[in-house]
Amino acid sequence: MKIQMVDLSASYPEIRAEVDAAIKNVLDKTNFILGEEVKKFEDDFAKYCGVKYAVGVANGTDAIKIALLAAGVKSGDEVITTPFTFIATSEAIVQAGGVPVFADIEIDTYNINLREVEKKITKRTKAILPVHMYGHPAEMEKILEIAKKYNLKVIEDCAQSFSAKYKLPTSDFRLTGSFGDAGCFSFFPAKNLGCFGDGGMVVTNDEKIYENAKALRNHGQREKYFSVMDGFNSRLDTIQAAVLSVKLKHIAKWTAMRNSVAEKYNKLLKNVATVPKVLENCKHSFNYYTIRFSDKPTRDKVQKHLADSGVPNQIYYPCSLHLQKVYENLNYKKGNFPVSEKMQDETLSLPMYPELDDEKIEYIVKKIKEVI
Repeated sequence: MKIQMVDLSASYPEIRAEVDAAIKNVLDKTNFILGEEVKKFEDDFAKYCGVKYAVGVANGTDAIKIALLAAGVKSGDEVITTPFTFIATSEAIVQAGGVPVFADIEIDTYNINLREVEKKITKRTKAILPVHMYGHPAEMEKILEIAKKYNLKVIEDCAQSFSAKYKLPTSDFRLTGSFGDAGCFSFFPAKNLGCFGDGGMVVTNDEKIYENAKALRNHGQREKYFSVMDGFNSRLDTIQAAVLSVKLKHIAKWTAMRNSVAEKYNKLLKNVATVPKVLENCKHSFNYYTIRFSDKPTRDKVQKHLADSGVPNQIYYPCSLHLQKVYENLNYKKGNFPVSEKMQDETLSLPMYPELDDEKIEYIVKKIKEVI
């Protein structure tokens, strides 16, 4: 049985005609850089997220870097984030001139632990950068309370959480990215909303952040050939914007399908491993489906058996950021963040995409049960 970690071809037949027409339209007009399709997608994306502004950029890493700079992060400013994420989160902080300061995570949602965040705040702290890990929203209510208390910016890393929702006590469910000063998205092909290459987006309700982000993505220019700041060449390609506009129309259905796949996994694995927990005030996007075992030897045995059985799998992430060689200068040590270190040893992500069928799910679970 052929199983893929993410089957990018599964959804394509349904949208092929629309995508082909959208690409042909751009090719016919040859408006490849910041064409009108970019602005249309930005407007549609902002509306979908429930925010005023959206700025298309080259990738998700640039989205974080540009959002931080647009929000006023300067050289030496500290930004508190999680050690349990892809390095793009922390390297964007460094590229913006900031210093990543790590805080441990919650054991149930894998998101940053807000009790630990408050302990890390100093006079140099400028922002909190929560990551909505695997697609489960971080505790935005408490994050916003802490940010208000200490006058900090909040930049949401939504690379894995597009279409995930969170409910504040005073509001209905809202999409991740709409709570902080800015939200940052990746359109890497394997994401819930993925393009045919690289792409990213910054969303915000703050007009100043919006104007700064627009300038920063295009060489610091507010008008052509007149730069007001040092910026970057980080523009969302028009072809990618056209593709994403087509796919955006289907995201609600695809997210529901992902949740259906997760429910099937949960039912079959509930007595085998620790399955994802979804808090009552959260709606998961399930960019990844991640389970946890009792210890590293068990996880490693399962991973090997799955691989030997032709079942792709992945460890997101096998080495917490504070233990990465690149951050030796920050002087963290093994044991500094015990929950993050425990999760790197015990978690395993299984194939996940909207069209994953029951037969494949049952086969994957069968192979796990052969070990457990």
